[in-house]
Amino acid sequence: MSRLAGVQADIRAGGHDALLLFIPESVTWLTGFYTRAYSSFQFVIVPADGEPTVICRDMEQYYLDRSSIFQKRSVWTDSDEPLSVGLFAIQRAVGKRPKLAVELSAWTLSAARYRAIIEAFPDAVISDASSLISTKRLIKSPAEIEYQRKAGQAAAAGMQAAAAAACAGASERDLAAAICSAMVTSGSDSPGPGVLSSGERAYHLHGAYGDRMLEVGDIVQLEAMACVRQYHARFMRPISIGPAREDILRAVEKLVAIQDAALAVVAPDVEASVPDAIYREGVLSSGLAKKYTNKTFYSVGLLFPPAGGENLEATPQSTWRFKAGMVFHSYVLAGNLGMSETIAITDTGYERLTTFPRQLLTSG
Repeated sequence: MSRLAGVQADIRAGGHDALLLFIPESVTWLTGFYTRAYSSFQFVIVPADGEPTVICRDMEQYYLDRSSIFQKRSVWTDSDEPLSVGLFAIQRAVGKRPKLAVELSAWTLSAARYRAIIEAFPDAVISDASSLISTKRLIKSPAEIEYQRKAGQAAAAGMQAAAAAACAGASERDLAAAICSAMVTSGSDSPGPGVLSSGERAYHLHGAYGDRMLEVGDIVQLEAMACVRQYHARFMRPISIGPAREDILRAVEKLVAIQDAALAVVAPDVEASVPDAIYREGVLSSGLAKKYTNKTFYSVGLLFPPAGGENLEATPQSTWRFKAGMVFHSYVLAGNLGMSETIAITDTGYERLTTFPRQLLTSG
């Protein structure tokens, strides 16, 4: 209820009658309501005072009853026009001339749905509130971080299983099957993996597994990506198929040292550009790359596909500062080699939530 009180204080401070939550993570964060069918038409009306109303499909009431801390709802059936049910619920809650704060960036709020809201409430004053909940979600509670800590443990089990399955003659699918099985049996709510690629695709970050057979000399770029109660933790490691070349070993050692140096300065009130610069300057000065363009930190927490991260990331232009309770995936890349960790910002520094050995993995 403390989350609701804080959100409603913001609603009143903005002069709004209600906030409409369309981002699935916002719905779950505020109400607790979660169903894997979150892509169906659902949203929450949060009035400036009083209890929120959840709008959802009638098939989801079982999960609504067991997860939401609020009782008010307006449900639609497959024979209804869902949007009409939602528009009527808005009118019933705040009248025909409301001042509405709306999560306009929500992927579930299509242009057609937004247009319908405008047409149904021609005298409404509508403001964008896309960052209201997402900003609050950046600071995790101890319970939320514990979910991510457990996700990190499940991710480690997946990485271990994949490394054991990696050998010449195995396929990328074999590794995917091993990592997924291990993560699920170790507590992850989703199987993953994230990045899993070999051969030429290992040089390009977002490769997905396929039918390719592994060969001696390959580097496999692998990301173990697990979640518990939909709270995520992830990390990357490269795997050498067969004995690792000396230059690959040295390159990975450099990446680990660069990342250790960058993370060593992370603490509350440190500007994000400080460790970001250590990453970039370290990679460039070491000769591992001629340019470095990707972000170095991005916030992770409660995430539902298609979301891959929260709306805070580090680039050279970043002026935001770390705060205790934030959680980030932080990574460094060079060629087909990548090292990353999920870290939680503590009162004095940071905690690694992914504790797998920081080294190049080699198959037998």
